[in-house]
Amino acid sequence: MTAEVVTAVAVAFAVVTGANDGGALIAPGLRVPILNVPISLAVLAGATVALPLLAGTAVASTLLRSIVPPGDAGRTAVVTGFVVAVVVVAVLTRVGRPTSLTLAVIGGLTGAGFGFAVPVDTGVVGRVLAIGLAAPAVGMLLALLASSWWRPARGVRYLTAVRRAHVVAYVTQCVAYGANDGQKMLVLFMIAGTGDSLEWWSYPVVAIAFALGAVLGLPRVARTVGTGILNVRPTHAVTAEMSAAVAVLGSSALGAPVSMTQAVTGGLLGAGVHQSYRRIRWEVVRNLVAAWMITLPVSAGLGALVGIVLS
Repeated sequence: MTAEVVTAVAVAFAVVTGANDGGALIAPGLRVPILNVPISLAVLAGATVALPLLAGTAVASTLLRSIVPPGDAGRTAVVTGFVVAVVVVAVLTRVGRPTSLTLAVIGGLTGAGFGFAVPVDTGVVGRVLAIGLAAPAVGMLLALLASSWWRPARGVRYLTAVRRAHVVAYVTQCVAYGANDGQKMLVLFMIAGTGDSLEWWSYPVVAIAFALGAVLGLPRVARTVGTGILNVRPTHAVTAEMSAAVAVLGSSALGAPVSMTQAVTGGLLGAGVHQSYRRIRWEVVRNLVAAWMITLPVSAGLGALVGIVLS
């Protein structure tokens, strides 16, 4: 597969990532009147390309080298897995069901590895999935604990405190995304280049493609994550952002990719449940969980099928 084709797939994956993740990360914070969409998008896109430059690409390396062995066959399986992930996530995003890109990529890559008869390190796959699936639970638990902080914080400067907390929480969330979930967009650019590092032009391309996808996907995804799970209040948004950021940063330290979308969803659930179980729109939650549950097997099956046909 030529470098040009791999680059085209990489750009398409970055756009789909923006549509799926960008809207889900920006939407809750729009309930806090301080950061508008252009500023929020600029911070998120900037962190997505700045963190790999500053902190390294451990998560991208896990996806590129740890699940299937390096080499031509392994790289073909990786590219195939990402193509499958683009298709699955694009379809689910189109119907307003933002899903886990981690599950889509891991499923597609694992299935393609088996389809191409490439050795798959099931131990790494199991570890990544275990950490990834724990992200929404950890986000929910942290949000439940953090929600209790707001009651004693009420006072004359309450709104000012919420706005400042949102700026800190949102920036931290963007940093966590760039250090973990956003690095999945870099893998194919590595393959298109030397395989060990990124060409300088990859970073602006990733930022532009991601931002474009976020603009396209924000209206649809915002209806699900921004207001669908519950009637988000400013304190809900801030609590969910910070809880998701802490959960994902912990996973980044382990070099394991996790879904920021899932972590944010868990954070919103925790913030809403803390106030009242009845505030949650459980039908929307069930639809989201259903999307997560079908993402992995569908991606794995499709990846295996494509691998068998092409080999």
